Amino acid sequence: MPLLLAHLAATLFMGGLIWFVQVVHYPLFALAGAGGGASPAYQAAHMQRTGLVVGPPMLVEAATALLLVAAPPEGVPRSWLWAGLFALALIWAVTALASVPAHEALARGFDADVHRALVRSNWLRTALWTARGALAMALVAHAARGGAA
Repeated sequence: MPLLLAHLAATLFMGGLIWFVQVVHYPLFALAGAGGGASPAYQAAHMQRTGLVVGPPMLVEAATALLLVAAPPEGVPRSWLWAGLFALALIWAVTALASVPAHEALARGFDADVHRALVRSNWLRTALWTARGALAMALVAHAARGGAA
């Protein structure tokens, strides 16, 4: 159960954080950009500080997801674990293929088109982390009942 709880904590942290980023933080980039505030220095600081906040829980989430698939708790459906790992792989792929390049482009100067693309692509991560949070809660609840349906 400790592994499931660590996984739940990391996943719920990231789910809450991604909603804040999507609804509050990323939209404010446009305001900062319009006023010249989203400068390359602003974006560089954003990337560094964000990495400090999201790096550890993302690594815990990934490690615990892999460990759960490798050694599933008794009674927990393997298909749920694989579905969660697949969703996490999609999150990491969107991060690597869309989010990181957008932030790197914004680090060269604010671009409204790049910003809009970042916000659009981040909706997929938001949806996936929300689904992962629900799945992680279901895994814990299922395990707490002893795997009973």
